[in-house]
Amino acid sequence: MSHLPGRLTLNFSMPECVILGGGVAGLAAGIASGSPVFEAESDPGGICCSYYLKKGEPKRLNRPPPDGEAYRFEIGGGHWIFGGDPSVLSFVSRQAGMKRYTRQSAVFFHAGQAYVDYPIQNNLRQVPPELRCKALVEMARVPGACRTMKEWLRQNFGEALCHKFFFPFHELYTAGLYPSIAPQDAYKSPVTLAHAIQGAFQAPPSVGYNATFGYPADGLDALTTAMAARCRVRYGKKAIKIDRKDRVVFFADGSVEPYADLICTLPLHQTLAMADLGVDSQPCPYTSVLVLNIGASKGPACPGHHWLYNPDAKSGFHRVGFYSNVDSSFLPQSARKEQNAVSVYVERAYPAGARPDAAQVAAYSQSVVNELKEWGFIDEPEVVDPTWIEVAYTWEWPGSDWRREALRVLQEHGIFMVGRYGRWVFQGIADSIRDGFVVGAGFHRSPLEDRGC
Repeated sequence: MSHLPGRLTLNFSMPECVILGGGVAGLAAGIASGSPVFEAESDPGGICCSYYLKKGEPKRLNRPPPDGEAYRFEIGGGHWIFGGDPSVLSFVSRQAGMKRYTRQSAVFFHAGQAYVDYPIQNNLRQVPPELRCKALVEMARVPGACRTMKEWLRQNFGEALCHKFFFPFHELYTAGLYPSIAPQDAYKSPVTLAHAIQGAFQAPPSVGYNATFGYPADGLDALTTAMAARCRVRYGKKAIKIDRKDRVVFFADGSVEPYADLICTLPLHQTLAMADLGVDSQPCPYTSVLVLNIGASKGPACPGHHWLYNPDAKSGFHRVGFYSNVDSSFLPQSARKEQNAVSVYVERAYPAGARPDAAQVAAYSQSVVNELKEWGFIDEPEVVDPTWIEVAYTWEWPGSDWRREALRVLQEHGIFMVGRYGRWVFQGIADSIRDGFVVGAGFHRSPLEDRGC
């Protein structure tokens, strides 16, 4: 190691594969490859990590306090483990234990004080008869061609359901992008006419990508901490530039790291910019999310659902979830037996680059608290804690080849993208871990290679 004047630090050791990002995909790649993982924050996990807050103490804790008197939250909102390869789920269970749950979610129309089980199109017996009839007739029509998400929604669910729920919800969920982006993630709104007809008269089978889900018994922090213990993780290493010619990564602390190959979990557009690369296609869009975590005394009308989809919230959020309805371990120890408190997350989407300032966040937070109190979901808040997620959901333009071309040009320079944001796809924790294992295994150095055999 050589220290040069100023802050620049050069590492003259033999270059090896380097991994950028210590979220679950990067940690899995680190385990599979044995390569070092460089993480910008002081703890592993990225947005898939738990933290803890005590009443009246604003400092986040990365582990629960000894007395258990803290709310557990997730940095990126409710991150539940759904689907996934059975071997990956077994791995998660071995690292941190895992409980299994059956989904309880619904659409909540505050204007009519109505809950309709998710997915709404399969539970039409819970909507007014006139809407039920119109929705079934329109869903029975053969859908035509569509290029945008708005067209896909209209073709599959018809005007009545779209104007009642799908359009106002997606306006919030996509921060206004749904009329222009390509259809994607169809499994979030499953389309089966037989289920819709059955659900108009009786309970249909539970469907969707997260009909059942899991969660580590001691929180996501237990999983990411266990994974990090099996890696060489270097914290406080925020990558700011990739010199693809000399194969060197520059970090914000002034250090650099040479690499033979690079596995990167950072968002695709950011990686292109750091490597000074581009493609001819228009970059695909993304949306940001402000996650508001709230610990409060339970309100008189607090529902028992795990999460609700909200098309008509005055504060502009599209989903409110109840961590403590999934598991009481999200509550302070003293509140678990009586269940007189609630741990909540609220999500609001923003267009890329539209980050609110501190005053706007404070005003929005108060607006959400007031609205949830008005709904009877919470009583008096004890903890209110916002987190900005710059890249939360990724989208594509109709017919775009930007994603494919971006991945190709990066691979040509020895940069291999992995994970949800690196590959610009929606996937859960289990699939991101699998991605990391698969890509990381391709760069594993055997003892024979280390001896030059």
